[in-house]
Amino acid sequence: MDALIKIDHVTVRYGTLKALDDFQLMIRKGEFLTIIGRSGCGKTTALRLINGLLMPDEGSVYVRGQNVASADLIRLRRSIGYAIQDVGLFPHMTVRDNVAYVPSLSGMWKKTESADRAAALLEMTGLDRSLLSRYPGELSGGQKQRVGIARALAAAPEILLMDEPFGAVDEITRRGLQTALLDLQKKLNITIVFVTHDISEAMLLGDRMLVMDAGKAIQLDEPEQIRKNPASPFVRELLGLKAD
Repeated sequence: MDALIKIDHVTVRYGTLKALDDFQLMIRKGEFLTIIGRSGCGKTTALRLINGLLMPDEGSVYVRGQNVASADLIRLRRSIGYAIQDVGLFPHMTVRDNVAYVPSLSGMWKKTESADRAAALLEMTGLDRSLLSRYPGELSGGQKQRVGIARALAAAPEILLMDEPFGAVDEITRRGLQTALLDLQKKLNITIVFVTHDISEAMLLGDRMLVMDAGKAIQLDEPEQIRKNPASPFVRELLGLKAD
């Protein structure tokens, strides 16, 4: 299997705690991988390794075959979209300026084209271009999340990292965001690594699903295969299945 992302025997320590313990993961190009597990299991730590926000104490992380430890981190991060639960939109900037921030900063977009390109991204996420002149404080929670996704896609990344991006919105809004994200992933053939604490969301979205516990990969497979063949009592409990 050709891996776009490879986490190779990685250990990450916070003091005496091992956030990741001899952790291994390979992610294919164009794959939608969901990561599920209890709080503190290492999900976010694994995500942050991919764009170099965190470096391993042991082992190596590779993106497109290059060791992240020796990569140009600014260039790497500009090629990887990152969407998080609290969105992190700049409150003093309009929606257009928020979406255009990274590609304008890097020279990918000219100022004269930023409105049209930002509008196209909004429309891809299901928002109207009339929102371009609004500020984040004027948006609903679901609209903010969609703007956050549009911003993460603005630099045309090959990889999109998402850390519980829909955790703060209501269930109806969440379902709409999930549908929009699946449609985007199919249209763009982008590789998505999606951390969630919601097992139903992980199973709905993922081509494959990784179950983590205590810094280790417990099971990695297609969601339906994990449901049919849970690898351990922990996985069975996480899925809400009764013991045999």
